[in-house]
Amino acid sequence: MNRFALFTALALLPLAAPAGADVVQATPAGFEIKQVVTVDVPIAHAWETLRAPQKWWSKEHTYSDDSANLYLDAQATGCFCERMKDKGSVEHARIVYIAPGRMIRLVGALGPLQAEAVTGTLTFRLDPEGSNATRITLTYVVGGYVRAGADTLAPKVDEVLAVQMLGLKSAAEAAPEPEAKPEK
Repeated sequence: MNRFALFTALALLPLAAPAGADVVQATPAGFEIKQVVTVDVPIAHAWETLRAPQKWWSKEHTYSDDSANLYLDAQATGCFCERMKDKGSVEHARIVYIAPGRMIRLVGALGPLQAEAVTGTLTFRLDPEGSNATRITLTYVVGGYVRAGADTLAPKVDEVLAVQMLGLKSAAEAAPEPEAKPEK
């Protein structure tokens, strides 16, 4: 998806959001987003779904217009990447910390932020909610130089990430409990 189309898609997003969606703070130099969803599956099931973004990341927020082209190499330095039809590829983020079943932290400038001089740290933390539910907390902290000001993009980035969190919840709750895959 070209940059103009991606910005347009951001502007047209519905306002549906996880129960705990919030732009914590925003300045021209950066922003912090926090979102929380509770998924009605055990933590191991939520973790396996999180590790498969092709099952839950919205195709409207890919460069190839096809979520099946997304993949996550779930180990430190692993790539959250996307294959392109022309044999090209896109690195959305890279894993810098992973604690299986508990947390994954990636560094990358998502979507239109990739064309700006910023660094973003995206963290997913999983906590058990009893024995059959999982609270997933997403934080995305972005800092650097954004030509239009980071604070102008923060609400739209928040909406895009809300779509992804709702997709994660929906995919985890709709799928049968997956077989645990060995960690790399």
